[in-house]
Amino acid sequence: MEEESEVVKTFAELGVREELVKACERLGWKNPSKIQAEALPYALEGKDVIGLAQTGSGKTGAFALPILQALLEYVNNAEPKKGRRPDPAFFACVLSPTRELAIQIAEQFEALGSDISLRCAVLVGGIDRMQQTIALGKRPHVIVATPGRLWDHMSDTKGFSLKTLKYLVLDEADRLLNEDFEKSLNQILEEIPRDRKTYLFSATMTKKVRKLQRACLRNPVKIEAASKYSTVDTLKQQYRFVAAKYKDCYLVYILTEIPDSTSMIFTRTCDGTRFMALMLRSLGFRAIPISGQMTQSKRLGALNKFKAGECNILVCTDVASRGLDIPSVDMVINYDIPTNSKDYIHRVGRTARAGRSGVGISLVNQYELEWYLQIEKLIGKKLPEYPAEEDEVLSLLERVSEAKKLSAMNMKESGGRNKRRGEDDEESERFLGGGNKGDKKSSKKFKR
Repeated sequence: MEEESEVVKTFAELGVREELVKACERLGWKNPSKIQAEALPYALEGKDVIGLAQTGSGKTGAFALPILQALLEYVNNAEPKKGRRPDPAFFACVLSPTRELAIQIAEQFEALGSDISLRCAVLVGGIDRMQQTIALGKRPHVIVATPGRLWDHMSDTKGFSLKTLKYLVLDEADRLLNEDFEKSLNQILEEIPRDRKTYLFSATMTKKVRKLQRACLRNPVKIEAASKYSTVDTLKQQYRFVAAKYKDCYLVYILTEIPDSTSMIFTRTCDGTRFMALMLRSLGFRAIPISGQMTQSKRLGALNKFKAGECNILVCTDVASRGLDIPSVDMVINYDIPTNSKDYIHRVGRTARAGRSGVGISLVNQYELEWYLQIEKLIGKKLPEYPAEEDEVLSLLERVSEAKKLSAMNMKESGGRNKRRGEDDEESERFLGGGNKGDKKSSKKFKR
């Protein structure tokens, strides 16, 4: 049995249709990932699937390909009425916990379905509802949505219904079951047809996910492409125990030790992302923040700048840690240790994706030790210490302190903590528009 599982099958050998195999090749998907290889045969047979897999393992392909194949077969095999084949509008719905992830899933559907005239609509908050209503009027085959906005349209948008839905996907299911989404999700499940195929994908299996499984999946096949909580083998994980007052020095030291790497830095608060990005920019780094306080267009703008390589450091809260497929992230730095140790798995899952190598470094101060020990307990291993000469690190103290003062002044000028959501345009321009005075300085490399 073990020998069989080691044989890598192609998408065609798994039963994927030729037009979709070609789409996979265009996307650079040469061979199926582990979760795809294990889930696709069952999904293509028409079974409900629960997929447990590490972040970055190719979950989107594992549910998108069976849906697109079923869509093709539905159209090709259906009896024509009055000489026309049926138009399978609202054939599938994918629910996602974040706006960015929903947009990304839709992009992958569109790329895979580019040869078959696929119509896809995204329903998320932060984007004009009228535009979304117009998109629904075009009768898309696939809807990708956050639960709250989907329920808004199901309740209020005239003529919109999911009565013909054939496929439901719950992606990042553990996140969909938090307090923010639970009510909307239950309302959606009450309204959609029970006679459907359901795919549930998650990086972690919780009690709530098991409960949801019992409620809305029929005789599902469980695919576990990872241990309960694990990180990929190509990820090099380290920690450094530091005094809280010197944490910024260690951060800058690490960034200068691995120059020009593409990095994501996680902080606990939205204000923390802005403060740190300002501090790093004043030291010459190309940093940009992303957080839940930014408008949707600003968040997407920041992500696109990072993906395009205009900025090589993304400072973010956990809003960016789930599901986002940002290619070639070399390093993840946990500046603030997450209080929920499962979030660590998702953070470091931003690097070492799809077989590539990556580095995850956690800066642990005296107040975060307990949270860090919980992480080691969860992943079942003790991590090695990041090597650094303290004298070298503290030689940066004066410059870092000066940069922090400048950052604090900038935050104060732009309204800082008291600024209301949606009033961040001027400050965002500093990052997205490249119009700040520090830009010339920021192109120079920081030298110790």
